[in-house]
Amino acid sequence: MFTLKILIVEDDSVSALLLQRALEKNAHQIVGIADSGEKALEILECDLVDIVMMDINLAGELDGIRTTEIINEKYDIPVVYLSASSDAETLNKVVGTNPSAYVIKPFNIRELNMVIELAIFKDRKEKELQKLNNELEEKVKLRTAELYEANKELTKALEKEREINELKSRIVLNVSHGFKTPLTSILSSAQLLQIYAEKDHPFRQKITKHASKIENSVRALNNLLTSVLFFGKADENKLEFKPKKVFMGAFVKEVMDTVKAGIENEVTIKSEIGEMPKTLTTDPDLVYQVLENLLSNAVKYSKDRGQVEFKLTIENGTLKAIVADRGIGIPKSEQNQLFDRFFRAKNVGIIEGSGLGLSIVKKCLEVLRGEIEFESEQNKGTVFRVSIPVK
Repeated sequence: MFTLKILIVEDDSVSALLLQRALEKNAHQIVGIADSGEKALEILECDLVDIVMMDINLAGELDGIRTTEIINEKYDIPVVYLSASSDAETLNKVVGTNPSAYVIKPFNIRELNMVIELAIFKDRKEKELQKLNNELEEKVKLRTAELYEANKELTKALEKEREINELKSRIVLNVSHGFKTPLTSILSSAQLLQIYAEKDHPFRQKITKHASKIENSVRALNNLLTSVLFFGKADENKLEFKPKKVFMGAFVKEVMDTVKAGIENEVTIKSEIGEMPKTLTTDPDLVYQVLENLLSNAVKYSKDRGQVEFKLTIENGTLKAIVADRGIGIPKSEQNQLFDRFFRAKNVGIIEGSGLGLSIVKKCLEVLRGEIEFESEQNKGTVFRVSIPVK
């Protein structure tokens, strides 16, 4: 048992005296006895107490329930009701004031002491919980403010990064477009040199050789710039699906002619074009990128005088292509990086390339809603299988 400072609010002087003696017998200190709510509030103005024993029916204008409401608002002190009434109406009024306990008269002193101890314990636990809640709310407010500031800084950083990326994209696009014109002139000049060399020129063989080198180098650089421009559009979300009717015979011939013009290792392409409609509806530019890059890679990474197989069919509204080579293959440990931008396997050696071809294929297929699968084994070759929905 611990000593408490108690205020008794009871308009029956005999009951108040008996309650005082019982509580003092248990070592509690009685701060005062009030027969009205007004007097009880006056005592609390001067002395703080640990608990109030409150009768419901009091002298004066304030009853015990209203007095308890005022005590809750001003002092936050636990209140134990003492009443001879236990009817539903009284209990409903009492519950609204959130009392610490309710004791029916006449009461047992031992029971009363137990109720007081439980009321004090409950009050202390509630205040501890409230304190923890307040501390938690403060921490949440502080953390929220910190997150808000961090979010502001992150937003600024992202906006800055977006501006830098836009500037970078514009620079890349402008520079790439700027290179296109002089490269076209160089290519035309190289082709003219080859025409002139066809006449009886003493350096005919050398001119043809070097003009061919110039032409091949220009084509390689032009392909690189085309790839850079492609990703410039992709990064700016300007890569769109633009379907149109495609004459498949002319389309396939254009792809094959482009790939064959860049062959330097005497590789041959064995093509097998299945039966298909004269025209198909799809995005020819994206499909061209897919087939041209796959075939060019297959040729580039094949052994000298090797063979690349190219099969093209249409099944149930799906254009299917297979490109197979027996070249250097892709190491197993690096196959998960195959479609990454600028990725080149460790076994490519001195074979030139930008590492952009397959990432372009992947991006185009995403826009076309197509799929790609591959099988590869180092030094045995690679097979790509592509499926593209068409109409």
